[in-house]
Amino acid sequence: MKQKGTYSIKDLEQFSGIKAHTIRIWEVRYGLLKPSRTDTNIRYYDDEQLKRLLNISYLIKNGLKVSKISLMDSNELYDILTSFYNGQEKDQSTDDKINNLVVAMIDLNEDLFETVFSSAVRHLGFENAVTKVIYPFLDKVGLLWTMGNIQPAQEHFISNLIRQKIIVAIDKQSIFKNPISKFLLFLPEGEMHEIGLLLANYMIREKGNQTIYLGQNVPLEDVLQVCDTYAPNYIFSYITIPRAEEELKSFFDKLSNSVKKGKVLVSGNLPEISFKLPANLKRVTSIKDLAKILE
Repeated sequence: MKQKGTYSIKDLEQFSGIKAHTIRIWEVRYGLLKPSRTDTNIRYYDDEQLKRLLNISYLIKNGLKVSKISLMDSNELYDILTSFYNGQEKDQSTDDKINNLVVAMIDLNEDLFETVFSSAVRHLGFENAVTKVIYPFLDKVGLLWTMGNIQPAQEHFISNLIRQKIIVAIDKQSIFKNPISKFLLFLPEGEMHEIGLLLANYMIREKGNQTIYLGQNVPLEDVLQVCDTYAPNYIFSYITIPRAEEELKSFFDKLSNSVKKGKVLVSGNLPEISFKLPANLKRVTSIKDLAKILE
């Protein structure tokens, strides 16, 4: 079984954008990375090596030569990274921000997360910061998770920081006395990852709508009772856990029947299905798709 926090050279290529061949040249010529070996002599890299490569990639993009970087110890590398980050914050690409968030997650570094996120919000606005930086970053986290590279604590740490930011942004929004539409948002039973639902809540409210936010792990019976009482125009739900077709069909049918004059919006990791969706149910494939619906 693969040990968490270990990476092949192909993993490093995928997460840094630097070709494996180039990484090997830097390793041999400059000693920039120091891989370890398994009992069967297979090379692998740890969290420190991934962080170092991401930082090196950032400095090279900002004009430093590999030969100069190779002479820096960890403290010197950190100091020059901080200097570059503070001095060229405005010019950083989204890839740079995403890579810095990976480093923040690996190190459990809240200060670095705050610096990167605040910079993204200042230059992109809150919604774009989340859709253009945080969401692609979470895609990388998902890859690291499925490949067995990160610890649960690292994923929980970064997810909760992001969750807090979105909740604070929602708390600052106005409550409209005459909303355009009323949305009911919830995660079905067993669903606990609410970042996507929270962002949808923020976007929906930002467009002048009212939301009834029920949150995580909500029994369907409770949702249907709320529909009877408050008659929302839309129901929005998010599904990430694999579910059988029969379960999905029953779930969709009950939701669509509860808002016969409204619509059901469902997002998440939905499989290809053989049954016909209810007429008033729409799959939301991305945040951009939701934005178009709200326009």
